[in-house]
Amino acid sequence: MAADQTVLYEAPEGVARITLNRPEKRNALNDELIASLKDALRRANDDDEVRVIVVTGAGSDFCSGADLTALQKIASASVEENLDDARSLMELFVLIRSVRQPVIAAVKGRALAGGCGLATACDIVLAARSSRFGYPEVKIGFVPAMVMAILRRNVSEKRAFELATLGNEIGAEEAVAMGLINRVMDDEAFDDEVDAFIQQFTKTSSSAVSLTKRLLYQTDAMSFEDALHCGVDANVTARMSDDCKKGIERFLRKK
Repeated sequence: MAADQTVLYEAPEGVARITLNRPEKRNALNDELIASLKDALRRANDDDEVRVIVVTGAGSDFCSGADLTALQKIASASVEENLDDARSLMELFVLIRSVRQPVIAAVKGRALAGGCGLATACDIVLAARSSRFGYPEVKIGFVPAMVMAILRRNVSEKRAFELATLGNEIGAEEAVAMGLINRVMDDEAFDDEVDAFIQQFTKTSSSAVSLTKRLLYQTDAMSFEDALHCGVDANVTARMSDDCKKGIERFLRKK
């Protein structure tokens, strides 16, 4: 891991750790960081040894959103340039759901604007008690646009409206109460508690977790009957996997 990289990557013992590495900029998003983050996710997806992916921020904050240079670029860009820029972020959100492993955001400090969107896009969000979340885009005439597709699936419609149109910051306790994040952990024990949580995925069937993740998101907009048909396909695929056959064999031996 080179300290001058915008994203750091390591994958010890089946856990891919992806660190946003612009602490002097509060890990603000720019083209280079987004591209490097996508590369790191693809690298983890291609590694058969990786069972879970954890995204963190170096320094005191998770991610503060777009940096000043990115905002200046938005203000002066053409329609086509802005389309390309917005699609790049969209690709990141799609990629997080497409990789086969669970992607966990471990949030300390602030996760704001695009940084909050990044956390929300992850499959699971673990947060330190002192962390802060928010979508302040409307305060500068901007919109938390792509993340809206995810936000309204995570919280109620009225909560999503409040978060997106007022632009207020909220604490971790309020975020977990509304379903924006999964768990709140004490600041002092945060790293240890995150490690304990992610270790649970090293003890599960990676193929079963991958199938479950794909099925959960695949059935999102389906009718009840279509979702059941997808469930049938996933069920049969799981039954034919080595993990399932070995798991049944171990279970029967115990009996």
